[in-house]
Amino acid sequence: MSRKHQDIILENVVVESVAAEGKAVAHVDGAVLFLQFAVPGDIVDVKVTKKRKNYMEGFILRIVKPSGHRLEPFCSHFGICGGCKWQPLPYSMQLEAKQQQVYDQLVRIGHLDIPEVSPIIPSERTEFYRNKLEFTFSERRWIETGENPDEISDEDRLGLGFHVGRFFDKVLDIRHCYLQKEPSDSIRLFIRQFAVSLGLSFFNIREHRGLLRNMIIRTTEAGNVMLIICFYYDDPKARAALLDAVSDAFPQITSLYYVINGKANDSIADRECILYKGEDAIYEEMEGLRFRIGPKSFYQTNTRQAYRLYGVTRDFARLHGTETVYDLYTGTGTIAQFVSGKAGKVIGIEYVPEAIEDAKMNARANDIGNCEFFAGDMKDVLNKDFIEEHGHPDVVILDPPRAGIHPDVAKVILEAAPDRIVYVSCNPASQARDLAVLCSQYRITAVQPVDMFPHTHHVENVVAL
Repeated sequence: MSRKHQDIILENVVVESVAAEGKAVAHVDGAVLFLQFAVPGDIVDVKVTKKRKNYMEGFILRIVKPSGHRLEPFCSHFGICGGCKWQPLPYSMQLEAKQQQVYDQLVRIGHLDIPEVSPIIPSERTEFYRNKLEFTFSERRWIETGENPDEISDEDRLGLGFHVGRFFDKVLDIRHCYLQKEPSDSIRLFIRQFAVSLGLSFFNIREHRGLLRNMIIRTTEAGNVMLIICFYYDDPKARAALLDAVSDAFPQITSLYYVINGKANDSIADRECILYKGEDAIYEEMEGLRFRIGPKSFYQTNTRQAYRLYGVTRDFARLHGTETVYDLYTGTGTIAQFVSGKAGKVIGIEYVPEAIEDAKMNARANDIGNCEFFAGDMKDVLNKDFIEEHGHPDVVILDPPRAGIHPDVAKVILEAAPDRIVYVSCNPASQARDLAVLCSQYRITAVQPVDMFPHTHHVENVVAL
């Protein structure tokens, strides 16, 4: 093992289990080995890509003997595309791994005192479950195994799809995706073909040139479709030709937007979304409530599981009809309005001003009069003066980004001392860190994982304090 890790080949490695971040684990000569795309029970030959004192990372060169659990991946893009890495893993084993991940982060690593973790709530759908996807145009797509770069025409070098693994500038041209229902695939393929036939330039990510940059497709359970096409610069003639063509080909597109984004990054949060045709929003319904989704709105990407997630959140809040609830990181106010029928008053706070405007519009449309929404950085908005003005919270609901909550926010919550806290998280690691702070004054009474993203290692977790 003294050779450089580039030369290390490990033979007949037995894969033991699934670990954090979706990787599988084996042990070789006392060292831990992490692998992508492996299934417990596989016997594999491995090429080492990283070697440290106590662990190694590598990739499978050859499956010597497949695990009895291993499934054939259902997607032709498996292993190249950055998503759905757990396709070979039976769904029951995916759920077990996510359940274990929550336990490990909270107890084994976080050393928190918790009751038994409730069985994870599985996703009703394991394919076509997402309501939002973003695709990237690329002048130079990822060249797949078996292709000869010298024989590929300039036209065929163009790509429209997802970024490949760790490469910011590599885009895999997607032929079929199992994440979002139709007409998502058909719209993407039509736009690619039409743009090629018109000679429209695709984006060069390294050199920042080319007309077509990104596109976003949002869908609802009721069949609404929103399409947002992002151009690097404005070419009115080309823009109109493309937008008119896709609108004519897909009359089911409810809302058609475009964005001019000449920045260095792809984010459209600070760009104007210009409505080209149709309605300015699409709508999702949940328990009789109607939620407006604009081009910049945050909405849980697995709609059916969002309903289950919010149901757990409301149950954990144990509301009786009189409580003042603070819904922090409220987004478009979905949870706030979902719990409002069982609360006296709900205060929602969110960083993104457009999301708060959506929340206010949703509340008015749903004839909800006991919700108030405020925009601003949580650590700046939520302070003693705010609480004195708007009332002491009986219940605090937290649903922060992956990074978790700011220490100042935790401090204010502890000072406010609500009776109950419900913490919803998409990252059990940061959740465990924050819970350790809150547990200086609180005890954890319930833990409920929810699977929002089948075939990935990601898991949502709800904790009651």
